[in-house]
Amino acid sequence: MLKLPRTIRLDPSDTFVFERAAEPGEWAVSGAFVFWNRDPAALAQKQRVALRSGFLGIDSLGWSTLAIVTEATDAERQSMIERLAGQLQEKFGAPDADAARLAAEEEVAFAASLCDHAPQTLLAVQRSVEGGEIRERFRTLKPRPAAAEADRLHAHTSAFTFHEVEGDAEPVEEVDLLGLIGKRTDRT
Repeated sequence: MLKLPRTIRLDPSDTFVFERAAEPGEWAVSGAFVFWNRDPAALAQKQRVALRSGFLGIDSLGWSTLAIVTEATDAERQSMIERLAGQLQEKFGAPDADAARLAAEEEVAFAASLCDHAPQTLLAVQRSVEGGEIRERFRTLKPRPAAAEADRLHAHTSAFTFHEVEGDAEPVEEVDLLGLIGKRTDRT
């Protein structure tokens, strides 16, 4: 079974932290090549965030903090390669279509190698520049097993739950604002 990463957005934070956020559901690659031969110190803040922790959506060339392992067809993989090759030639100056396609095939193969997990596994990347080289470390977050005999809504309940207990009286807090104001004016 072929699996490839897609961008995913669990909250709107990507739209704030990246210069351009990837659209949810785009096919994704690592994207480290975007920073090849660039001085990290010369990058703007949002570009540094993308360097440290972004997956590149190949359609928008936007960034996503997370990617999700997704089943794919060979036709989707081929389409992904063609789209990325086009982007490499148009936006990144690949010398010709053959060089762009070869680079895109390598990027997609690497992306596929990250997906040796069950579908729906989340992927995160952490990059650093060490000795002038970009190092990537990838982490996974897998869905928890469903709780036994739980309905769909509660199958993956959190570690903590909150319950209202009838009959317990909550302590009443009273604040004397006028008294606080009076104390403040007495000091001035």
